Amino acid sequence: MKELSHIEAVLYFFRGENMQQAETISAIATARGEGGIGIIRLSGEGAVRIAEMVFKSQRGIPLAKLVSYQAAYGRIVNPQGEVIDEAICLVMRAPYSYTREDVVELQCHGGNMPLRETLELTWKYGARPAEAGEFTKRAFLNGRLDLSQAEAVMDVIQAKTTASLRVASGHLTGKLSEKIKSLRQDILEMIAHLEAAIDFPEDDIDDVVISDVSYRVNRLRTAVGQLLQTAHAGRILRDGLETAIIGKPNVGKSSLLNSLLQEERAIVTAIPGTTRDSIEEYADVGGVPLRIIDTAGIRSTDDMVEKMGVAKARAYVEQAALVLALFDSSASLTPEDEEVLKLIQSKDVLLLLTKADLPCRISLEALQQSFAAEDILMISTLTGKGMEELTAAIVRKVYGGKAQSQDELFVSNAREAEILRQASVCLDAVQETIACGMSADFIVIDLRSAWEKLGEITGETVGDDIVDQIFRQFCIGK
Repeated sequence: MKELSHIEAVLYFFRGENMQQAETISAIATARGEGGIGIIRLSGEGAVRIAEMVFKSQRGIPLAKLVSYQAAYGRIVNPQGEVIDEAICLVMRAPYSYTREDVVELQCHGGNMPLRETLELTWKYGARPAEAGEFTKRAFLNGRLDLSQAEAVMDVIQAKTTASLRVASGHLTGKLSEKIKSLRQDILEMIAHLEAAIDFPEDDIDDVVISDVSYRVNRLRTAVGQLLQTAHAGRILRDGLETAIIGKPNVGKSSLLNSLLQEERAIVTAIPGTTRDSIEEYADVGGVPLRIIDTAGIRSTDDMVEKMGVAKARAYVEQAALVLALFDSSASLTPEDEEVLKLIQSKDVLLLLTKADLPCRISLEALQQSFAAEDILMISTLTGKGMEELTAAIVRKVYGGKAQSQDELFVSNAREAEILRQASVCLDAVQETIACGMSADFIVIDLRSAWEKLGEITGETVGDDIVDQIFRQFCIGK
């Protein structure tokens, strides 16, 4: 099998930036570690040729003769003729592939060594290592995905709940993109009407057109504002809600963690101070991904390790977006409980009165003086009492008390939310320009700013540096 000559290698290396798309890239596309199947993905004009050098069909069929999406069984063979692995080769020809380039996938056994040796063979025969997110970046640059859809690829991979997956899948199929494109089209129509009025001043339609623009801009501001209102919940669905469980020792914190996770993750005993360090896990609570941190019990102690755990618990309360503060409902408030109450004064909190299966001795009236009644819940992890109400309260906190529909559109990306905020500022500027009685030329400038800003979401008006930054956050092989 012929390797690249020195001259060929030099020419390959010195291709200009405009030729970068022609380079063939390869990477392991499956998670590292041992598994039943591991996939090497190649993309580029040389994908089939390079795969032909690495893979030998059992039936002797050249890969060049395979039609798109046809698979062949064979072996991975090195230059010495040694068999590295058995494999299935799948060919996907441009433009009907993930990247809209020729793509080949070599499905090997999922071990580190066969995958590594196969990958190195693809590099030996002319492919280069794919950069992080480069396959999806090529899909974007080749027009198969817009930027919002491309970002949703990683959201689908990293989705932690069914609700998270539904939002990410909606973005991947273009729900957000369609909304943004509709808003941009509306702005474009307004620009066209204003420019017509500028070009034909004798028609004396300025006032009518500007009045219509003002009305339509108000509608756009409302639409953008509604999208922005979903950003808080969308970010939580994407990244998870950082939630700290806090309370004095032996109040039921670890039991609550186990109940939310539906597994025995934390040790539960009647001995106070069992949890000395913080335990962090993700839980699906009513479709909301909670990043739960079970902290050490808040109390004064001479134990150095436990003292460090208490200090960490205080720090976690400070950074948490939601605090689940636990109090023993079967006993009166103690000085330790009072210390917990001081810690949570300025936090978004749910007060959970545990051990609701026992007679209640805690003063509800005292707690209701400082906290909303809807944020105080009686629960028992032993009987399950109040756990449904706790789920409902967490969902209410995330969605601001609004009922959610399956088809609701969420902005789940900090970049997109910031762009929408800036676009809203541009639309505000349009109304200010109109209110000042300025000419249509100035209104067009502000409208075009809003139009260009919204285009950054889909990637139509975004710079190369931003594109590169986004795809660097992807994993290699995607």
